[in-house]
Amino acid sequence: MGLERAGFATSLLCEYDSAATAVLRKRFPESGHHSDIRTLEELPPARVVSAGFPCQDLSQAGRTAGISGSQSSLVEHVFRLLDGAADPPEWLLLENVPFMLSLERGGAMSYLVEQLAARGWRWAYRVVDTRAFGLPHRRLRVILLASKESDPRSALFGQSFQPSEIDFAPGAWCGFYWTEGLRGLGWAVEAVPTLKSGSTVGIPSPPGVWNSATNEIGTPDIRDIERLQGLPMNWTLPAVDDPDRRNGPRWRLVGNAVSTPVARWVGKSLLSDLGSWDGTSSRLETGSWPGAAWGDSTGAYMVECVTTWPKALSYQPLSEFLSFDLHPLSHRAASGFLSRTYKGSLKTFVPGFRKAVAAHVAVTAQPQVA
Repeated sequence: MGLERAGFATSLLCEYDSAATAVLRKRFPESGHHSDIRTLEELPPARVVSAGFPCQDLSQAGRTAGISGSQSSLVEHVFRLLDGAADPPEWLLLENVPFMLSLERGGAMSYLVEQLAARGWRWAYRVVDTRAFGLPHRRLRVILLASKESDPRSALFGQSFQPSEIDFAPGAWCGFYWTEGLRGLGWAVEAVPTLKSGSTVGIPSPPGVWNSATNEIGTPDIRDIERLQGLPMNWTLPAVDDPDRRNGPRWRLVGNAVSTPVARWVGKSLLSDLGSWDGTSSRLETGSWPGAAWGDSTGAYMVECVTTWPKALSYQPLSEFLSFDLHPLSHRAASGFLSRTYKGSLKTFVPGFRKAVAAHVAVTAQPQVA
């Protein structure tokens, strides 16, 4: 959707997941569809090939098996298809989680750029935050562009703005993780933390939201979750047969999605007159990969000094953004989270937050009167 909003047309979609396929066939009926990249024999003529290869092996919340894991290693088929393309694309666009930059000392990124350099492709990547595009959703993702013909630096590094943080004040709405272990909170003032596909056992785990004006503790409606990714309401509805009973697949799909304004920004950059890049870079020596870098077939990797905000669009606070009432966090979820706040390393909370959670636990424990 993001690339089509920028002006591209989608010629082929390759998707293995049945729920995702149902959505894609409904929303992109004119495009070609293939079910498994492992059996895809060739690419159609296209200016851009994009892939968000599975992050389960690269995510901090996942298996952390690395790029050689059974899921994330599927990216090797992208290179297989590029090698066999009769009419290679001008651009390759990859997206994944920023934990890949440090897991196994950045082994995933090292693998990707080595594959690109061996084929003579120039590459550049940048960690980008969805909040830069005006959505109250703190979501950092690695955007990697590569090309044999063009300079990807001009597309990714053209603008850089200082991230805008909102300080807590009474009455603010705050997002947090209630499903994490003893250390993670994901605290975000007037925003939600990164939307996730679900827990490691497949249970939907929408972020918690605290309305500090009323002390309401709940989770956003799935339709607002879609909007937090820049999707229209009910975009993922084709993934389920009965949305009144079963929305788990929708949560998973939205958690896995690329924020559409981010993809649109990349697409618009590719369709503009890129010109040449004359920014200031420094040579990358050793250690984990930085938040932005570039390189070519010579293996000279360079660090780029840009922020995670390539835009600074007007920011809409979460309290103004949500269109639907919160769904009260269950007693079990709230009590489990409250217990973890006392056991773990999370010791500092804004005034009133833990007290509000405790009050919510007490209220939800009482029998409900019909």
